[in-house]
This record gives sequence, C-alpha cells and structure tokens, in this order.
Amino acid sequence: MVTVYDVAPGKLVKKAAEKLKGLGIAPPKWIGTVKSGPGKQRLPQQPDFWYLRLASLLRNAYVHGVVGVSSLRSHYGSRKSRGVKPEEKRKAGGSIIRKGLQALETAGLMTKKKKGRELSAAGKKFMDSAAKEASS
Repeated sequence: MVTVYDVAPGKLVKKAAEKLKGLGIAPPKWIGTVKSGPGKQRLPQQPDFWYLRLASLLRNAYVHGVVGVSSLRSHYGSRKSRGVKPEEKRKAGGSIIRKGLQALETAGLMTKKKKGRELSAAGKKFMDSAAKEASS
C-alpha cells in the first residue's frame, strides 16, 4: 500500500490540491489580496494557492501528528530582506494558516485537540488515496 511517505511531497500536494477543489471548500474572499507573510514581497502567484496550502497543511498534519498555528507559522516562514542589513527569519502570517485549518476542520478532514489539530480518520484516508493516485 502506498502512503504519504512513499510519494514526493510536491507531487502529493498537487494531487491533494486537485482533490480538495472537488470537495467544494471555498477560499476566503481576501485570499488573492494578501501576502502570506512579512518575509514575502509579493502576493502568491499560483492561481490555486489556497488549495495548495490546504494540501500542504494536510501533509504536515499527516507527517508530524498534532500541529498548531504557531508551529506552522514557523514552518512556512521565510527570510526577510532588510536592505543592507542581514536577513532575518520571519514567521508566516497566521490568518491564512488558521482559516485553512478551520476550513479543513469543517470539511471533516481534521479534528481539534486540546493543543492544536490532528488529521481525522477521513483525512488520513483522503491523503492515502491522494498518495496512491500521485504514485501512479
């Protein structure tokens, strides 16, 4: 049986994003007008950025178990260019991550724990099927 660990992360995230579009999870209205963090200079350029981020959130929850907004902000963070001063690492914006986790929770793919969220049984099944499709 093919699992998430057997497939390249990029291929898996793209396949899971395609499947998430079919579930009918609507992106927030502001998603095309905000940067994903203070370390970024531009808006996300992918037309389906929301679904790619949701798929990436699902993969992170599958691999790491319980995930929270703070740890995911560190994961998606980047280096901020400060001109002639040295670059510094900055955390990503939390709103996109938080709204994404909430959307996945209402879709039944994640469950809320006391600290953070974890993948539900339906979420694991969803990711395993996406991994199976991505491997073939």
